[in-house]
Amino acid sequence: MVTLPQLLEADIHQIDAALRDLLKLGEATTALLTDQAGFLITHQGDDQQFDLTAVAALATGAYMANQSIANLVHETNFSSTYQQGEHHSLFVTGVDQQCLLIVIFPSQNSVGVVKYYTPGVSRRIAAQIKLARQRDPAAGVDLATLNLADSESIFRRKT
Repeated sequence: MVTLPQLLEADIHQIDAALRDLLKLGEATTALLTDQAGFLITHQGDDQQFDLTAVAALATGAYMANQSIANLVHETNFSSTYQQGEHHSLFVTGVDQQCLLIVIFPSQNSVGVVKYYTPGVSRRIAAQIKLARQRDPAAGVDLATLNLADSESIFRRKT
């Protein structure tokens, strides 16, 4: 099983910077990085009007279900999912083998803007995760085995 590499505070700072850039460029409300089990790694943007832990788990589940549908229609994968709502829309795309990027944005905004900027941000995040893996290839974490209600807290510096 592929595990998430050990991420240091510096890694999270770089990932958060990429997420902030996506919010600005893509005119989005909130951006989340999750592992493929649905555990929230980090986020940027509005965290008051959404239950981000639940959004991370459910959006990841929907994305993974779409991957199963891709297999049923003889596709290797569907690279993203898009849910359009009356007030907010959701775009989910794969970053690498372990992580997904979830973007929440106002429904009146075009998904095209979000789709345009997500690949570059995904590459930046994937590069940071690759650096973390190269730093210590044997160190990794499977968040599912930790059984945490809020996994994002393990990536923050303890004061």
